[in-house]
Amino acid sequence: MTRILLTNDDGIHSNGLIRLEEALRDVGDVYVVAPASEMSGASHSLTLARPLRIRQIDKRHWTVDGTPTDCITLALNKILPAEELPDICASGINHGGNLGDDATYSGTVAGALEATILGVPGLAFSLVAREHFDFREAAEFAVVAVRKVLTEGLPEGTLLNINIPAKEIKGVRVTRQGIKNARPVISEHIDPRGKPYFWIGEEYFSNNSADGTDYNAIELGYISVTPLKSDMTDHRALTAIESWNYLKNQELLHKT
Repeated sequence: MTRILLTNDDGIHSNGLIRLEEALRDVGDVYVVAPASEMSGASHSLTLARPLRIRQIDKRHWTVDGTPTDCITLALNKILPAEELPDICASGINHGGNLGDDATYSGTVAGALEATILGVPGLAFSLVAREHFDFREAAEFAVVAVRKVLTEGLPEGTLLNINIPAKEIKGVRVTRQGIKNARPVISEHIDPRGKPYFWIGEEYFSNNSADGTDYNAIELGYISVTPLKSDMTDHRALTAIESWNYLKNQELLHKT
């Protein structure tokens, strides 16, 4: 029987996670290891400065008081028996999109990334909406995507970042990661003890909706499927940077 591991960054009680689990039960045995509370924006962080606690809810559900990366690390190395390791990992369904540069902040994407690094194919699912979250079509597509990956596989080190529009879906497009146009907006306030605190937000100017990007696909009503790599090397820049190192070494030799 196919074994499926689920996680997210919205927490164990998230509707997106619940709908994803319900849908994927038709594909195989589902195990859920998710953060005990919301960990949005946690990115690929691993908790090292404090101990982590695992709470088992039942035979298929556990919470971890840490990040999605913590959840996957513990799931694959501590929680699930070696003979019951998953065939695939699905992360989400996130409340809101993870498009363009936002994928680097996303705990949802990080959960799929950590699974990929540890040898389990990973898929991240996000519903691009700000309110009125209806996860039905996103969960239906998750079933299609998971079945396809189980059948076809993924290239080594590759995960899929999948964003589903919250409007009529016209189809599916394989896309590249776009670039967002935004700047930080930092709001300063004073707490009841008279000490300042800060709230970080963003002001968006426009999205990079160039043809072929995830932003463009969502804007046009298509599901965006973006293959991402755990290898973050900019291979096209290697030659250029190597020339810098050569020049630097020459400078050091002349100085000596």
